[in-house]
Amino acid sequence: MPHTVPRRVVVGISGASGIPYAKDLLESLRLCGDLEVHLVATEGARRVAADELGIPLDELAGLADVVHANRDVGASIASGSFRTLGMVVVPCSATTLSKVAYGVCDNLVTRAAYVHLKERRPLVLVPREAPLPLPTLEAMVKAAQAGATILPASPGFYSRPKSIDDLLGFVTQRILDLLGLVLDRSPRWKEG
Repeated sequence: MPHTVPRRVVVGISGASGIPYAKDLLESLRLCGDLEVHLVATEGARRVAADELGIPLDELAGLADVVHANRDVGASIASGSFRTLGMVVVPCSATTLSKVAYGVCDNLVTRAAYVHLKERRPLVLVPREAPLPLPTLEAMVKAAQAGATILPASPGFYSRPKSIDDLLGFVTQRILDLLGLVLDRSPRWKEG
């Protein structure tokens, strides 16, 4: 009997500016059908969410099927035997990106990311911070060499966005594409 990968996605949120990207992704994943979403956030993400969204990060928990504590490195998503379609860290702080690049697994976000790399599953890291100093650029290269996809939160403008939601949707569309999920969240170049 053929084995199919369960339709699960892990979303990690770290403490960089850009929490609205995480919210938009979580809302979009709810529209992707029978998809099980696992969410884990760092303490830094909790602080930033209050500033950027004006709500506690816990209010985003309703957009996930399972919420894990970042200190629980024994959670299901910390094991390679827990199959997923992939993981996204959005936004991905420079600290989290560096830990992923060098295999530092000191919390559940970084452990789950490490597992996705070792199992050769899609791992999408969405940094938003700029400008980028040399240590961060080197960590991006190291993470990419290990198998991660680096997707800076840099929306395109060829679709002539008219709102912040349009800008968020552009990045979300790229994430969904990288995970192999079908949802028309943003216009594509020269389509339609």
